[in-house]
Amino acid sequence: MPDLAQLPAKTWAERVLHAVLFEVGGVLLVTPIAAWLLGASVAHVGVLAVILASCAMLWNAIFNYGFEKLERRQGWQRTAKIRTLHALLFEGGFIMLAVPLTMWWLQLSLWQALALDIGFFLFFLPYTYLYNWAYDVLRLQYFRRQRPA
Repeated sequence: MPDLAQLPAKTWAERVLHAVLFEVGGVLLVTPIAAWLLGASVAHVGVLAVILASCAMLWNAIFNYGFEKLERRQGWQRTAKIRTLHALLFEGGFIMLAVPLTMWWLQLSLWQALALDIGFFLFFLPYTYLYNWAYDVLRLQYFRRQRPA
């Protein structure tokens, strides 16, 4: 893949779009699975998913802004190693917020909520990697089409 650092920096509007698309896809994928595994209603788990997704959107915008700033300063390219680092740091940071919310909403112990959120982490780690890879590919194609022939 060509150097993504050569593309224009993302605007805040694009960051919001990026985060919203990520979270909507994640909620649609994980809610029915989590409800089935927990033996809970899709509505109850869905509300938690929306709460967590809302928090994650804010975290996504803040984290990606900082990560991309560091990425540009360091001259990093989006290799598999950098994508893995990005996904691990993003999901690892988010789990610190998600565990207390999950404990409270589902009335779980710390260990139960941690186990559930680790399950979410194991789902979202490859999802984060693949979503951002696909987003980058589509963004690159978009800007290539914008260039004059």
